[in-house]
Order: sequence, then structure tokens, then C-alpha cells
Amino acid sequence: MRASRLLAAATLLAVGMILSACGNSDPLATDGDCAGEGLIVGSADFPESETVANVYAEVLRVNGFQVDDRLNIGSREAYIPALRKCAISVIPEYTGNLLQYLDKDATATSSADVEAALAGALGPQLATAAPAPGQDSDAVVVTRATAERWNLRTIADLAPHSAEVKFGAPAEFQERQGGLPGLKENYGLDIAAANFVPIADGGGPVTVRALVEGQVTAANIFTTSPAIAENDLVVLADPKHNFPAQHVVPLFNAAKKSDKAIAALNAVSAKLTTEQLIELNMAVSGSSKTEPAAAAKAWVAAQGLNTPVG
Repeated sequence: MRASRLLAAATLLAVGMILSACGNSDPLATDGDCAGEGLIVGSADFPESETVANVYAEVLRVNGFQVDDRLNIGSREAYIPALRKCAISVIPEYTGNLLQYLDKDATATSSADVEAALAGALGPQLATAAPAPGQDSDAVVVTRATAERWNLRTIADLAPHSAEVKFGAPAEFQERQGGLPGLKENYGLDIAAANFVPIADGGGPVTVRALVEGQVTAANIFTTSPAIAENDLVVLADPKHNFPAQHVVPLFNAAKKSDKAIAALNAVSAKLTTEQLIELNMAVSGSSKTEPAAAAKAWVAAQGLNTPVG
């Protein structure tokens, strides 16, 4: 038994070495066709990115482009190099996080400042269309009961209650500038170490449950989470832009950008408000569990984008 398993393992290893020698089968590992007319739409590996990528693909097809897709690629460390070598042509991005990726020393946080800084950080290989008004950014979120009890509208309103606040967020929120240090500096919200509750799901279901069940008083949840509307949660305003603006923006390989493609995706961006992002997320991640491609197609039709632009 053991000998046969060893023989099978050796055979698989040999086959793997042969295949490797014949070339890398990963389409993202090789250069794409930067001169071709077709477009390849990519996405990161989370539902909102995949859904918006499907919206881009649908609208580009409506406008006469031959479109393929490569979805759920992974993080920026995977898809930005793929974009630079034309293994993909365009991908939905977020202005603030993209700026931080391209320029580690960037300090811009407001929408206008982030957009201006991003233009200078893209370099010759990357280009953007117009950012959407909608954004998916970090936020300080409380329950409706807490907001009404303390008359909360902004993060500053929460500061006088610092000693009573248990705050739920990923562990790194304690140290990063946009986390607890920034909230203290910008708003005077001073959370003691003993009142910080690390939760490792990035503002997901565990964080939401902790907030709704009263295990924490406030939490770091992203603004387009369907859980905000589903649980009647309140997003506290951030007028001092502690959290960088995160507008959805189409990011192109510069060689694949054309006036026609820009016009098509600018039409998408014009319709893509934060409320519309939440609706798309509700369709995909809410109770109906619609497939991202189907949700995208329905949204494109509802927004009147299922006919060519212009």
C-alpha cells in the first residue's frame, strides 16, 4: 500500500515537472496582447469587485468591445502586475487604497486630494477613467439604539463617551494611522487598549454580530456592507476624512485605454453611487444570493446602460 502510494506520488511529481518544463499555464504569468482591440476585465477576490467587474464587462460588450474576463484574481500584489503586462486590460479599483499601494508615503485622504495624488502616482503604464461618486470606505458604525441614546451623528459625537466604548475592528486597526491613532488625533476618540476587541473578519458577519449583540459599542465596517441596512446600523460621519476616500474607479493598462472604452465606463461611474453599490451587494451577498453576472446584467438594464453610449 505504502509502496504504491509512493509510486503514484513519484509519477505525479514527474508529470508536474514535465508540464512545468513545457511552460507556465497561468495566463496572468505571461504578457498579454497590449496592441489588440479586445479587452480582458479582471476583478479582485471579493464579491463587490467581481460584481462591478461584471458590470464593466457587460457595458463594454454593449458598446461593441470583444470582452473576456479573468475574475477573482486575488490581491493588488497579483492583479496590478497582471494589468501592467496586459494579462488583463481593466479592473475596478478604489482610489485611496490604490494610491497607498502605488505611493507608500501618500498622506491624502479627501476625495479631491486622493484623486489629484493618484494622477501623479499612476506612472506611464496605468490609467484611470472617471471615479464613481460611490465609495466603499472604512467607517465607524454603531447601532441605531446607541446613536439615539447618545445623539450621535459624527465620530466627534462619540468622543465624549470614549471610556464607555468597546471598539471592534481588525487587530491592525489599533496601530495604523487611519485606525485608533487617527480617530484620537482627529476626533478625540480615545479607546483604551482594554476596550479594543480584535475581530479578524474585516468588518464581516462576526463583527456585525458582535455589534448587534452588544459585545462591542462601535465597529469598523465598510460603508457598502449589506449588513448596515439589514441591521439598521448607523454610519457616523467622518468630516475630517480620517479614512481615505475609496471611490470605485476603472483602472486600465494605459495601452488598452481608448476614448470609446473611457466613455462607456464613465457612463457606469456616473450611475455608481454608494447606494447603488449597496444595492448590488445586497443582490449578491444578501438573502437572494444572485450570481454576480446576473446581478450586473439586471443593474445595467435598470440603469439604462444596455444600449451604446452616445
